[in-house]
Amino acid sequence: MSQQVYISLPVADLPRSMAFFQALGYSSNPAFCSDDTACIVINDTTFVMLLSHAKWRGMTTKALCDARQSAEVSINLACESKEQVIALMAKAGAAGGSATGQPEDHGFMYQHGFADPDGHEWGLFAMSAPPPPQ
Repeated sequence: MSQQVYISLPVADLPRSMAFFQALGYSSNPAFCSDDTACIVINDTTFVMLLSHAKWRGMTTKALCDARQSAEVSINLACESKEQVIALMAKAGAAGGSATGQPEDHGFMYQHGFADPDGHEWGLFAMSAPPPPQ
């Protein structure tokens, strides 16, 4: 049985964040959406819970991290191909995201990444072969 993964992220503007991920081609699950929460469906086992700052503060006593200033987590999505990485990067840019660095082609793996409107960084990669032995 596959385990589901839910990544929860605080967002400053829930409608803007929902629109951003929908522009990347992801849907939302209305059963898990409210005025301060949205569930973005990445695939059958991976979901991103977007939480308003008020909702986030109700879940923890820790200070809210400004992802534009501090690293909080590394989120990486495996893509099926280099072309899918490039297409998602284009969608992210058109929807208000920004590239984080330059694309890297390692021969066996292609990678690039973007920051969403709240500054959370997303790495995208596609592996065409296993990595070379060390």
